[in-house]
Amino acid sequence: MSSAPHGPRPTPEPISADPAGSVVRPLLTQSWLDLAFLHWAADPADVAPLLPPGTAPDTLDGTTYVGLVAFRMHKVGWFRLPGIPYLGSFPETNVRLYSVDDRGRRGVVFRSLDASRLIPVVAGRFLFGLPYVWSRMSVRREGDTVTYTGTRRWPGPRGAHSAITVRVGEAIREPTELEHFLTARWGLHTTFFGRGTYLPNVHPRWPLHRARLVRCEEDLIAAAGLPAPEGDPVSVLYSPGVPVRFGRPARPAGLPTP
Repeated sequence: MSSAPHGPRPTPEPISADPAGSVVRPLLTQSWLDLAFLHWAADPADVAPLLPPGTAPDTLDGTTYVGLVAFRMHKVGWFRLPGIPYLGSFPETNVRLYSVDDRGRRGVVFRSLDASRLIPVVAGRFLFGLPYVWSRMSVRREGDTVTYTGTRRWPGPRGAHSAITVRVGEAIREPTELEHFLTARWGLHTTFFGRGTYLPNVHPRWPLHRARLVRCEEDLIAAAGLPAPEGDPVSVLYSPGVPVRFGRPARPAGLPTP
C-alpha cells in the first residue's frame, strides 16, 4: 500500500507536453512505435493501494485513470550502446496507473508489462523490479487499422490476454488537457528492493492522432488487480511513436539510488 503522507503534499508539477529536464547520459535508450492509448476513468480509492511508497494517485478534476497501452518497443539499448535489433525490438502491452510523488513529480506506475521476448522480460523483472510477463504477441497494420494481440505465457495468470484494434484518424493539432495528462509523463514510479524509486525519461512531444476503437477484448486490467472496466474507454489515441531516453533512477525524495 502507499505510505501515508507526512503533512500536506506539494502541488503537482504542471502538466507539460514537453519534458522539463534533459538526460545527458542515458541509462536506457529505445523507441516506442505504433502506440494505441486506451483509458478508462478510475476511482482514486481503487488505485491508491496499488501504488509504491511515497506516491499517491494523480488526478485531473478529482478523477484518475487506468491505461491499457499497446505498442512496438524498438531497439532497446544500454547507456550509449546502439539498440539491439532483435532482442531489443518486440511488441508490448502494459497496464498503467498515474501517480504523483512527495516532490510533486507526476509519473506512471506499471501494474503489468506483457512482452514477447523472454530475455528482456527476465531483465526487466530482476534488474528493475518491473512486473514484466512473457507473452505471445503481435502487432499488425493494414492501411489505417492497427491490431495488437497477446496471450500470457509466464509467470501468469497464464492465458490472460488482449486483442485490440484501432482505426487511426486525423492528427491532433491541440491536444486537450486530459490528452496531455494521459500521455505526457516524464517519469516512472516503482519499488526496487523495498524502496520507492523514480526513473526519469525524456522524448519529443507526442505526435497524437484521434483513433476509433474497433475491438477490445482483454482481461489484463482485472489480472492487474483492478476492477474490470465497464463500457468503452473515455479516451482512445494513437501515436506513430517517439525515441526515448531514460535517466538514472532516483528515490521519490530526489536522492540518487546507490
